[in-house]
Amino acid sequence: MKKILISAIAVSALFFTVSCETDFDTDVSSIQVTPGEANFTKFVSIGNSLTSGYRDGTLYSDGQMESFPNMMAQQMKRAGGGEFTQPMMPNNVGGFTNLFTASGGTEFYGKLTLKVLNGALSPTPSAPGANLDMIGGAGKKFSNMGVPGAKSFHLGVNGYGNPAGLATGAANPYFVRFATSPTASVIGDAMVQAPTFFSLWIGNNDVLSYATSGGSGIDQTGTGNNPATYGSNDITDPAVVASVISGYVNALTAGGAKGVIANIPNVTSIPYFTRVPAMPIPGAPATVTALNSAYAGYNAGLGQAKTLGYLTEAEYNQRLIKFTVGVANGAIIVDKDLTNLSALNIPSYRQTTAKDYILLTASSLLTPAAGGGTSVPLADKYVLTEKETAKVLTATAAYNASIKSIATAKGLAFVDANAKMVELSKMSGILFDGVKYTATFVTGGTFSLDGVHLTGRGYALIANEFMKEINKKYKSTLPMVNVNSYQGVTFP
Repeated sequence: MKKILISAIAVSALFFTVSCETDFDTDVSSIQVTPGEANFTKFVSIGNSLTSGYRDGTLYSDGQMESFPNMMAQQMKRAGGGEFTQPMMPNNVGGFTNLFTASGGTEFYGKLTLKVLNGALSPTPSAPGANLDMIGGAGKKFSNMGVPGAKSFHLGVNGYGNPAGLATGAANPYFVRFATSPTASVIGDAMVQAPTFFSLWIGNNDVLSYATSGGSGIDQTGTGNNPATYGSNDITDPAVVASVISGYVNALTAGGAKGVIANIPNVTSIPYFTRVPAMPIPGAPATVTALNSAYAGYNAGLGQAKTLGYLTEAEYNQRLIKFTVGVANGAIIVDKDLTNLSALNIPSYRQTTAKDYILLTASSLLTPAAGGGTSVPLADKYVLTEKETAKVLTATAAYNASIKSIATAKGLAFVDANAKMVELSKMSGILFDGVKYTATFVTGGTFSLDGVHLTGRGYALIANEFMKEINKKYKSTLPMVNVNSYQGVTFP
């Protein structure tokens, strides 16, 4: 995990009041709360980890209580809404001991917390809180149907909550916990509840797993392949995403229910991809001299490969290793998309450019002691390259076009979550009641310690965005929640 140095000034900035403004243009705090044209009697929220309240690398009870649907449901109660139930985790730590052990200690750990290690603050995973618990079964109904890890097509898969499918990856442990039966689907369990109003936010994981793995999967765009054959890190074909989301919306609205759906934020706006600079190697004279000398033989080999016709001039220049004094330099990485020169005993190395994204998981490697990005090239899994980023952004744009089209065709409220995340990622951030929020890792106040999921305050910003669009579409007057009253990053 990254050892994050955070000064007292940076920490105090989290609480600094910069003005009395709020970047929300639908303030209904002084208006009588009404449902308008909507019926909030039975609100069901469907999605993935972002819907469940997942944060700090896991799902735990505090996070669930501060899920954006739960915040919305409390406001909906003031407009005739009913009870909102969630499949609560049995503790405030999260993780599953038995699955953590089965994964070799790499998955299903407890929540990340900031600890002081070697003089720096570092996100550190906790031991899991308990074994996987089973709280579902016939007749059990939960309003929050957010399933961490679910991709768009998973919501319609019968048996996605079957315990027997855990060993093969055919089932999801978070849905296994609360599914009504081993043959149930997420969308089926949602429909059984006959919702009068729904939210649907799905599709993030259809590109996110590819991106967080450094592009280790396959871009299935246009292949026509069955999603059942996809690898876990593949990019889902946009045609599949459009088809399944359209099917879910058709089913949810068949009985007259109204709802709200949201699009997918670009991964390039979240700290997991922006915390580590793309050019992270300082140009200290001694370091530059040593590295340029160490890679002189590699560069000479590239020259020979170009002379022999194995490389174009453009790729030759792309692969040259060159460090410069006094400036930030690119890290040396392994790039699987380079021409394979293994027959010449030349590895696929190059330096990162400003268009590459070094993942948060590489943080601990980019130290002089570890030599990551210098004497030890970063493995492909630690970098989302320019070419891989283009695939992710192209797929995301296609997903979002379809989601917007579906919302328009069905007359649903639509949340442009992508635009909101872009706004949050700017230095100006978003103001709420005088407090500035940004996407800056840890100190921005909105992203949790895993760099992907939000804090309670981040989810509150999203809840307000959803309710703003609901009010606009259905003439309701749901009041905004107080973002500042929810949890941010907890410091030791």
